[in-house]
Order: sequence, then structure tokens, then C-alpha cells
Amino acid sequence: MAFDLFNSKGCPLDRQKFTWKDMVPKTISKLDDDAFTRVRIILMNGIETEALRFQHAAARMNRELRLPLAEIRRKEQHQQTMINWLIGPDHSPLETTIAYEQVAIEVTASLAQNEPDPYLAQVYRFGLLEDFDHLYRYSALLDRLEGKDANNILQSYTDILPGRATVDEHRAPEDDLRTPYDRKNAVAATKINALTLVAGEFQTHDYYMNIGPLFADPVARQLYAEIASIEEQHVTQYGSLINPEETLLEQWLVHEATEAFNYYSCLEQESNHHVKAIWERFLDYELGHFHYVAELFKRYDGRDPAEVLQGAMPEPIRYESHRDYVRQVLAAEVDLRARGEQFVDKSQESEASLAYRAQLNSEGSPSETVAAGYLWTPGTELNRKVLVSL
Repeated sequence: MAFDLFNSKGCPLDRQKFTWKDMVPKTISKLDDDAFTRVRIILMNGIETEALRFQHAAARMNRELRLPLAEIRRKEQHQQTMINWLIGPDHSPLETTIAYEQVAIEVTASLAQNEPDPYLAQVYRFGLLEDFDHLYRYSALLDRLEGKDANNILQSYTDILPGRATVDEHRAPEDDLRTPYDRKNAVAATKINALTLVAGEFQTHDYYMNIGPLFADPVARQLYAEIASIEEQHVTQYGSLINPEETLLEQWLVHEATEAFNYYSCLEQESNHHVKAIWERFLDYELGHFHYVAELFKRYDGRDPAEVLQGAMPEPIRYESHRDYVRQVLAAEVDLRARGEQFVDKSQESEASLAYRAQLNSEGSPSETVAAGYLWTPGTELNRKVLVSL
């Protein structure tokens, strides 16, 4: 089916119904389902979380929109519940962490290649290499704590190799801000790509902040604290791309378009028929939300929604391995650093970031400790011990 944001009316709000049984569906299988089914689930959980976060904040800033925001927010909360509950209890928290980093790598790689604005594409490649390193560090932790091969989750789609070292990723706040897109001239693809990554990174930050304290191992606790800090930097980075001069309704309209676009991308590529039915249903719901908000936008902002979402919609996110692309970016850009809103060679990094990093790492780096001597090889810890003994 073709994705038509403006002409596909979707399901009206009063027909969007849920029950508790409905909201707790059959879970996916850790090993039997394709890894990209889990990638889509994790991303869409983040997209819905971002919708709720934005709508709660917006309601505190506008009296007239409180009820419309509450009406749509209730639908979004039920949608998020259904999606979040698709991840089953066969996943350990650390295995889910591995999946989160796979989301960050493969989704960011796809968006970076499809982004029409060269500056934003550079921003995405910069963040990509940092998430790539996080996967390597967490894979070492999975080997250390559970004796498991991270590739059982990744299913050979994503490499387990160092990226831009996490120990070098810590930056002063002024070096995490980026130049926002031009709200009047940026095409729909640019706005939707930026918001998609904000949603994904914000959810990752929150997951690590909740999961990290549950570990007993001191290195694990420190590693989650360290990488959660980088995820906050990523939220700051991608969030600063969104133009702060946009009106509240303008941002809400882009949120609804982003949700619809992402459900469409999931629907086009889903292999699990139970999950695919959810993507189809929620695409219909989000189109209903989009047109509801479009009418509010016309009423209160007095403008045509097409002014905000000009140009063609983005190409669907490609849920596939981007191994070759990631390796090319790694070879070409691993030594880039951020200085203000621009990217420079590591020799030109700001004194503010160097000082900030030195203080944070002054008592050691958990990301370096956890990966000391670690080199990913296929198989579990038990298999490797057997091979060594033979």
C-alpha cells in the first residue's frame, strides 16, 4: 500500500477501542522471530513514549488544548502498552539492552543514508559510531555476566566491534548542541527523521536509568551509568535539531506524522503476522490522530498543515543489515569530535570537553574495564572453554 498522509483519513478517535486482554498480546520469541521484529517493537515503543512525553508537556503550556491532548494521549498510552508488552520474559534485561543498541545502529544508519540535509546526515553518522561502541561494551558485559553470545540476539545482522570509544564520547554540554533545521524550508523527511531519533535515544536513556540499578555486579552498574550519560547527550544532540521556533501545534503535527510514518515503515517489512496486524491497526489509528490534530492546527494556527510537512515523505526505514555502510563510516569518521555545533578532528577538540572528560574518567572508565581483553568470537563462554580444553 502507498503511504498517503493527507488523503488517508484513518480510524476516527471514537472508534479506537482497547481491552486489557487486547493490550497484552502474544509475545515474540527471542530466537525464533527475526531480530528486526524486535528492533521495530523497541523503536515503536520509543516513538509512543515520546508522544506521551510531548503531550504531557504541551498540556502544561496550553489551556485550550488540554482536552484534545488528553483524548489522544489516552490512545497513545494504550498503544504503547500493547507494543511494549510484545517483548517476552525470555529476554534478560541485558539481552534487551543488546537489542536496544541494535535499534540505535541499524535505524540511525538507515536514516543517515536517507537524510536529504547533509548537516543532519553528518550528525546521525556521528551518533551512530558511538552507539556502535556501546553495543561492543554491552556485548562484553553479556559475556562476562551471563556467558552468552550477543549474536544470538543480533542474528548476525550487526557487527560486534569497537566504534568511537565510549571513554572518549563524554562532552561538555556546549559541544552537544547542533544547528536546528530551518522550520520553514526543511522537508517532511528531515523533520520526521530528527524526531524519530530523539524518540529512540530518549527511550534508551530511560531504559538504562531503570535497568542499571538492578544489577549486583559493580562494573555493570557503572557501565549503565556511563552509557546512560551518553544517551542523554544523544537526546540533547538530536533534540537540538528540532527548531525551537516551531509552535506547539506545529510540533504536535510533526509528532503525529512521525508516528504514522514509522508504523507504515514497520508494516511494509514485518514478517511476524501477529505483529504486522498491530502495525496495520495503529497506522490506521495514527492517521486518525494526524487528521484530528491537522484540524486543530488549522483552527488555532490558521495555516495549512501542508506548509509544515512539505515535500515527499521519507523513504521507509530499511530494516536490514547496514554492515558495509557502518564499516565505511567507522573507517572515515571515527576520529571526528564535536566542537560547538560543528565536527572537527580530534586534535581540535574543545578544552571544555577535554576537561569535562578528564574529570569524569579520573577514577577509571567502566567501559574500558568491561572490555579489557574482550574480543568477540562466535559461541558462548561454555563453548569457548570446551574448545580451549581440546
